[in-house]
Amino acid sequence: MVDYSKWKDIEISDDEDETHPNIDTPSLFRWRHQARVERMEERRRERDEHNQRRNENMRQIAETKRKIAEADPNSIEMDSLTKSLAELEKEEKVIAKKEEELRKKEKQTPWNVDTISEPGFTKTVINTKPVRSKDENLTEEEKEKRMKKFIKENEKVLKQFGMLRKYEDSKKFLQDHNQLVCEETANYLVIWCINLEMEEKHDLMAHVAHQTICMQYILELSKQLDVDPRACVGSFFSKIQIAEKTYKDSFDDELEQFKARIKKRAAEKIQEAIREQEEEERQARLGPGGLDPVEVYEELPDELKKCFDAQDVPMLQATIAKMPEQEAIYFMNKCVAAGLWVPGKNDEEPTMKENASGASPAESKPDAPAPSSSTEDVD
Repeated sequence: MVDYSKWKDIEISDDEDETHPNIDTPSLFRWRHQARVERMEERRRERDEHNQRRNENMRQIAETKRKIAEADPNSIEMDSLTKSLAELEKEEKVIAKKEEELRKKEKQTPWNVDTISEPGFTKTVINTKPVRSKDENLTEEEKEKRMKKFIKENEKVLKQFGMLRKYEDSKKFLQDHNQLVCEETANYLVIWCINLEMEEKHDLMAHVAHQTICMQYILELSKQLDVDPRACVGSFFSKIQIAEKTYKDSFDDELEQFKARIKKRAAEKIQEAIREQEEEERQARLGPGGLDPVEVYEELPDELKKCFDAQDVPMLQATIAKMPEQEAIYFMNKCVAAGLWVPGKNDEEPTMKENASGASPAESKPDAPAPSSSTEDVD
């Protein structure tokens, strides 16, 4: 036999019954609807508070039992723990009684237009399977080209999505711009986060990072359900807004880990940029022989450094004359290769390497220009 008793008490819709012609009907309907919504909200709040109390009681019981198992049976602490456990178990019975009362109250509550039919699923499925085979067959060059095209066409709305703060706004925005629900958006947001961190805009980076994780959760949900990512937008935002603590904690933990990775990558990119800049500067100052004048200068003996610092040719000649010939030739050849010393252009004069007169390289070129190095060049 079918039990029809549950259908006998159903609240009619707020605007279905007739009212007196002198009554402001729209206002009455709004008042009725508001009153019903407030009653439903009060019941929901009562249920949530009860569930929270029950869960906390269960947690405390488990914790107390664990402490009892670890404690010394003859200790003073054991008496205290035993009393606490007895109180918690007593409270557990009170909670169970309250649970039964709430169940009866919910069963006796008349149905209405909002509760007579509850959705069996919390997701909207677009009847389109995700197309992944084309993506997998693309070369890296084709993926990069497609990414650039996507950014060019959508950069304005991508930035708008990255700046949104409320879940409802993000949900509506993605539903209105469903072309953004894809891997390219997630990649763009990641790159944007790195750039913001490199610019030391830490708060803005943290905000965009939150939007990035939202997009990554949607994409991951689509993979698990094997549906188009656009079908998961409503499901994700509905779930995150009413999420249980474990789900919300998982989301927050993923967000914090993501921000840590962004900070690490930004620091690495800054160091890479510094190294590239230093290498460019080094390449720009290489001498005609391919040596770095800064490195050669640091290698010189202190007496030669003083000559180049003062740009004093006579001092250099005197210093070279006092040095052993091979040592003098070695250092002066390096100075020429690094551009610290520019030899004379007279082809009849022997080069320093070919000089066999016993004179120092500096003495063999009395008309040679002064050293091209200065304190500023070295710095």
